[in-house]
Amino acid sequence: MASRFSVLCFCALWSVALLASEDAYKFDNGAQHATFIELTKALRCPKCQNQNLADSDAMIAQDLKRKVHELILQGQSSEQIIHFMKQRYGDFVYYQPPVNPTTIWLWILPIGFILAAGGAVIFSQRKGSTQLSDEQAKHAQTLLEKDD
Repeated sequence: MASRFSVLCFCALWSVALLASEDAYKFDNGAQHATFIELTKALRCPKCQNQNLADSDAMIAQDLKRKVHELILQGQSSEQIIHFMKQRYGDFVYYQPPVNPTTIWLWILPIGFILAAGGAVIFSQRKGSTQLSDEQAKHAQTLLEKDD
């Protein structure tokens, strides 16, 4: 009897979890739903920082998803919605930062690192390929002969 009750409770809790995961956002057509999915993956949660809106359960992410849903139903384009979010939350909210004086280091730093690493490799190869002087060669030979 107790095991039946346990199974019944488990099934009841499982069904509630399934209902909670159901998509709460209704759209007029599939294109709007696709735009919603695309935008919630392209916009960053301001609280979580390394999660997009689609993956975040934070309250602010829920609010932003509702706002994206509302703007899509109003007929705004993806670019307009991204512009709206960037105006309200800054460039941080969008995973593709623009090139401006504040973010230029995000674009230049990787290129500079690659150039510096390439230069270091070339410099170390040139330095390693130098020939020994006659005196150094004689000294090395005498050290080798001592070991024998």
